[in-house]
Amino acid sequence: MSGQALSSLTRSTTLREQALVALRTAITTGQYRPGDHLGEVEIAEHLSVSRGTVREALRHLQQEGLVTAGARGMLRVSQLTPTEVRELFQVREALEGLAVAQIIASPRRQEAAEALRKALEKLHDAFTTGADLAAKVEADLGFHLLLCELSGNSILLKTWRQLEGPMRVVIMSAAGERRDLAMSATSHTPIADAIARGDAAAAQEILHAHMTSAIEQLGIEREDVRDA
Repeated sequence: MSGQALSSLTRSTTLREQALVALRTAITTGQYRPGDHLGEVEIAEHLSVSRGTVREALRHLQQEGLVTAGARGMLRVSQLTPTEVRELFQVREALEGLAVAQIIASPRRQEAAEALRKALEKLHDAFTTGADLAAKVEADLGFHLLLCELSGNSILLKTWRQLEGPMRVVIMSAAGERRDLAMSATSHTPIADAIARGDAAAAQEILHAHMTSAIEQLGIEREDVRDA
């Protein structure tokens, strides 16, 4: 990654938080790619902060799953294997499936469906207005985040958010039109429609198909097939 991607930070009492936000953004928007080395000295120079501040920010990003310690403790942007990506989607499906079930069982189901449709409008706009990839990913994951928020289950939401960082890296790392197809509003609309109808079985089937299709569209191969 070129040093131009990170700009100096203004001095304040929240330098650590600013460094954290800058690094997280650089990773989740693809400025740093999976496997890229994250050197404390280089980053500290670009952000005009101390190595200690950078070290604290990187430690926090390790907890979020965005950064991994490799050989000799060298920190790199996390790089998930195809198996780990599939497992990530499986856990997402389980969490969002529970969210769907709880929304449908709620007396505010119709309100939730309407909120999800508004989120789909934002997703549709991100594609039709020519927004950049980061904005599209934000709108796509925003729909799924809202799905979890509308469940009213705080533990479910907290758990899903722990997957958000790695999921962003996976999506940003994928390439081509197939990725856009996986994130399109059209692929999400049936989920909101099934919730509006109160059809839990259909919603679960649609969600499963959506996650399975997303893995395929993102070009994730099984490791045994890839090795063969």
